[in-house]
Amino acid sequence: MAKLYFHYSTMNAGKSTLLLQASYNYRERGMATLLLTAAIDDRAGDAVIASRIGISAPALTFSRDTDLCELIRREGKDAACIFLDEAQFLTEEQVWQLARVADDLSQPVMCYGLRVDFQGKLFPGSAALLALADDLREVRTICFCGKKATMVIRQDDQGQPIREGAQVQIGGNETYVSLCRSHWREAMQAP
Repeated sequence: MAKLYFHYSTMNAGKSTLLLQASYNYRERGMATLLLTAAIDDRAGDAVIASRIGISAPALTFSRDTDLCELIRREGKDAACIFLDEAQFLTEEQVWQLARVADDLSQPVMCYGLRVDFQGKLFPGSAALLALADDLREVRTICFCGKKATMVIRQDDQGQPIREGAQVQIGGNETYVSLCRSHWREAMQAP
């Protein structure tokens, strides 16, 4: 029975690396995979999933109005597994579409993404995946203090925390820093 998986973490945990490695393992055994990523994040180029350690693969992109079930029926009908990066950018409706892929098309769907934004709030796609996924897997990374990092701050050009702003701002190490909750609270001046 196929399942809907959600691999979640904060920034710089290696989610894209894990996705690319898992897809490679399928392909190495002669099984096709379908890779999807959010069109909004084109830091590595258009339609590319890339890891900070230098590996990448082409992918199809999705936007908020993409019907993922139909896309997968059309482009991934022979795929042994569907891999989706940047899952935090999914809509709730798209998460239900992915659930239908697992339930009705019997294709496993492995989603990778952030759990919370820089203000400690769930992304809509992540909230839906936390509610609907059959299997939740935390990808761990560490804070500068050595504790498990579960939060992320957004910083300005001088490295100062930004406490307000839009939920989505595309960026990498120059923009975001992963922290444990205690250091996040300190940086964000949260209670």
